[in-house]
Amino acid sequence: MCKHDIKYYVKELLTIAAPIIMGNLGFILIGVGDVVVAGRHSTDTFAAISIATSIVNCIVTFGYGLVSGISPLLSNYRGEKKSIKKYFYPSLRFAMILALITMLLTMVCIPVIPYIGFEDKLVKPIQEYMLVTALSTFGAFLHACLKEFLQAFEIVIFPNVVTMICVFLNVFLNIVLVFGFGPIPSLGVIGLAIASLIVRYVMGITLLIYCYVNMTFRNYHEKGYYTNLLKIGAPISLAVLVEFVAFNSIAIIMGRVSGVYAAAQNLVCTLTTISFMVPFAISNAIAVKVGFANGADNILDLKKYSFVGVVMSVIFMMCSALIFSTFPRPIVGIFTVDNNLFKIAIPVMYILSVFQVFDGLQIALAGICKGIKQTNIVLFANFVAYWCFSIPLGYILAFKFNLHLVGFWLGLVVSAVILCSIMIFKLKRYYVNAYQKQELQ
Repeated sequence: MCKHDIKYYVKELLTIAAPIIMGNLGFILIGVGDVVVAGRHSTDTFAAISIATSIVNCIVTFGYGLVSGISPLLSNYRGEKKSIKKYFYPSLRFAMILALITMLLTMVCIPVIPYIGFEDKLVKPIQEYMLVTALSTFGAFLHACLKEFLQAFEIVIFPNVVTMICVFLNVFLNIVLVFGFGPIPSLGVIGLAIASLIVRYVMGITLLIYCYVNMTFRNYHEKGYYTNLLKIGAPISLAVLVEFVAFNSIAIIMGRVSGVYAAAQNLVCTLTTISFMVPFAISNAIAVKVGFANGADNILDLKKYSFVGVVMSVIFMMCSALIFSTFPRPIVGIFTVDNNLFKIAIPVMYILSVFQVFDGLQIALAGICKGIKQTNIVLFANFVAYWCFSIPLGYILAFKFNLHLVGFWLGLVVSAVILCSIMIFKLKRYYVNAYQKQELQ
């Protein structure tokens, strides 16, 4: 077991994280392109896609969470010196079943939209956007699955370069389909959904071709693989779902008051998601490296990767928080020219700055938990933090004290602190037990 200095662990994590950061930012910039184009088209378009994506995200996120178990599980297998190419087709089957379930659930929700209480003018565009988005799930899950599979081999450059290229494709399609060009009419909200559908299939099919060109696979069946995927992926999936439902329920609750609040929530969430992609990529790198060290029973490397990853994540989010709190008006101005949105979003930006630091810490800790296959604690911590504290507290502050969206974000800050505290306590116990076990051996 070799000892290395801190620079070694930073370099190892960045080797994986840097391309993932680029790809994750690309993936989010695809969504940012939707937001910017929608905001320039009209506030109603912005509000409609904000509500629609909030609902769809609550459904899709569960499947994405299950798929995210592929790379940490296969990384553990690599650490145990097992061949992992044979899990290519089982991974694909797993993802496509999830895509089908997600598509059907999304379609089931569409007829319910008129009865939720949104403004009448928003109902039809919300339904149209959700319908097209439902049809894009197979492309989206194909891309997510293959990205996770390649990540387990530490192949991260190509899939993330593909994502970055598709940012420009998405912007081009958004402009053409939303505003119209030549013989193509202006499609408004549905144009945004069609653009996303095309881009998702392009990304998924491109990665599929890459895998077939560069690797040889054989069909393989192992029930134990799906069982292990569910053991790791289900808690991750439910944890992410709990968090996403919390964030998106704020847009839905405030959207019933006025569409402009939903638009403001989407705008702020878009900003925090952009910066979140860096610690999220570091978290993915932590999960891969910690997973490999865990499979190889290398406690020293496991601890070093964990510590270095957490520090990198928190420092970045502190810098991001400083930028958001210093330049809130220019940043919000990138997305909208609506004065009402400025009035609602700018006060939230200062609270967002505090939230980000703890958000960077919690996602790094979650990466460690994924690597050591202790994902149940992530689910428990998310549920307690968001649903026992954040949403109830936020609702009281929003409506009893008339703080509206600011109240909900104050609740989110409290939840982030609680979330970090629970995971730190659990990981501290895990490390103590791991060292004791090693000493006995």
